[in-house]
Amino acid sequence: MNLFRDIESAIRRLPRNVWVVTAASFLTDVSSEMVFNFLPLFLANVLGVRLGIVGLIEGIAETTASIVKMYSGWFSDWLGKRKWLTIAGYSLSTVAKPFLFFAGTWVGVLAIRFTDRLGKGIRTAPRDALIADSVSEKRRGLAFGLHRAGDTAGAALGLSIALFVVWYVQGLKLELGRETFQLLALISVIPAVLAVIILIVGVKEIGGTKTSRESPSVSFKGLGRGFGTFLLSVIVFTLGNSSDAFIILRAQERGLNLVGIISMLIVFNLLYALVAGPAGALSDRINRRTMIVVSWLAYAVIYAGLALANSAWHVWVLFAIYGIYYGSTEGVSRALVADLVGADRRGSAYGVYNAAIGFSVLPASVIAGLLWQGIGSWQGLGASAPFIFGAAMALLAAGILFFLPGFGGRVSTSNTAFLE
Repeated sequence: MNLFRDIESAIRRLPRNVWVVTAASFLTDVSSEMVFNFLPLFLANVLGVRLGIVGLIEGIAETTASIVKMYSGWFSDWLGKRKWLTIAGYSLSTVAKPFLFFAGTWVGVLAIRFTDRLGKGIRTAPRDALIADSVSEKRRGLAFGLHRAGDTAGAALGLSIALFVVWYVQGLKLELGRETFQLLALISVIPAVLAVIILIVGVKEIGGTKTSRESPSVSFKGLGRGFGTFLLSVIVFTLGNSSDAFIILRAQERGLNLVGIISMLIVFNLLYALVAGPAGALSDRINRRTMIVVSWLAYAVIYAGLALANSAWHVWVLFAIYGIYYGSTEGVSRALVADLVGADRRGSAYGVYNAAIGFSVLPASVIAGLLWQGIGSWQGLGASAPFIFGAAMALLAAGILFFLPGFGGRVSTSNTAFLE
C-alpha cells in the first residue's frame, strides 16, 4: 500500500504541462478509438477488402507516422521548442476524421488513415519530449505512465460511446454496417476539436537548447550504445507485432459479434489505464529493462494463446490480459529512451525510436496479412499463423535485450528516488 500512497503524493507534484498533455491525449483517444478500431471491420464487412489490403493500409499508415516522428523530433530539437509542433499534429488528425463519413473505397480509407497518422507523426516526438522536459528524471516514469493512463482511459470512454451507438443503431449483429460507421465518424470530431483547444490554451513552452542543423537519420550516432541495443530489440519485436486489427478480426473469425468486440476493447483499455500509472512509477524504482523483457515474455504467451484459441471467449480473455501487457510497457519504454540520451538529443531520440518502429510496422502488418491467407510453409495454419510468428519474434527480442552486451544507460533507481 505504501507504493500507492507514494504514487498519489508524487502525482500531486507533477507540473501543469503533464496534466494538459494528458487531457488532450484523453480527448484525442475518445475521438480516435470510437472510429479507428472499426476500420478493419469497415474494410472487411462493408467494402469487402481482402486481409492483405487491410494489413497494407495499417502498415503504410503506421510507417508514415513513425517516419515523420523522426523528423518532427529532430526539428523540435533544432528549434528548441515543442508546443506548436504538437498542436499542429493534433490539428491535422482532427481535420482528417470528418472525411471518414464519405469513404467508399479502400484507397479513400488509406488516404484518410495516412493523413491521420501524418498528424500523429508530427505531434508524438515533440509531445513526448515536452513531457520529459517538464519533469525531473526521478518522476519521469510516473509522468509517462500517467500520460498513457489518461490516453487509454480516453480510449475506454470512446469505445463505450461506440458501444452505445452500435447497440442503438444495429443491435447484436455480427458485422458492422455503413450507417453505424458514418455516425461514429461524425461524433468523433467533437472531442478531437476540444483536444486542440485545450493544448492551445493550456500548454506552456519549455525552452530548450537548440541543436545543430544536422539532418536526422535512422542511426545510433550520438545517441549511445545502450540506446542502440534497445532500438535493435524493439525492431525485432515490432516485426512480429502486427496491427491489433488482426486480433479484432480473429475475434470475429471465432464468432464474437460486434457488441462483444467493443466490450473486449473497453476492458483492454480499462486494464491498460489502470496498470500504466503504477507500472511507470514502479519503473522509477526498479530496472526498466527487466520490466520490458518480462513484458515481452508475457506478450509471447498471449500471442501463443491467440494462435491456439478455438472459441470467441478465449480471444476476449486474452485480449483483456493484453491490456495489462500494454500498460506495463508503453510508458516504461518511453521513459527508458529519455534515460539513455541527453536532454539536447531527446527529441531526435524519440524520433529515431518511433521511425525505427515505423519501418518495422509496414512489413509486420503485411506479413501478418499474408500469413493469415496462407503462404509457403505456413499454409494450413490460417488465422493462427500471424500469432505464432509474433510470439516467436517477441521471444527473440527479449533475448536480445536481456543478453546483448553494451547496454549503457541508467536502468534502475533507488527505492525512493522518484519521491525526491
